[in-house]
Amino acid sequence: MVDVVEARYIRDHTVWLKFEDGAEGEVDLSAELHGPVFEPLRDPAYFRRFTVSADLGTISWPNGADFAPEFLYDKLHVPA
Repeated sequence: MVDVVEARYIRDHTVWLKFEDGAEGEVDLSAELHGPVFEPLRDPAYFRRFTVSADLGTISWPNGADFAPEFLYDKLHVPA
């Protein structure tokens, strides 16, 4: 498994992520915010409140929402 070790808010629902293997880039999560636990994340002000959880190896939000690190790794988009 490849854990998230660093994250920064970019804009809207896009974050920059760095993984423990050195891979890094932007991930747009706007199309992934479905279901009750992700509803609050549709508000960009709330979305930007994520933190990197060392225990989970991913980013998480105060309401308990998170994405599996493998999912984020697969969605990784490195700008050209």
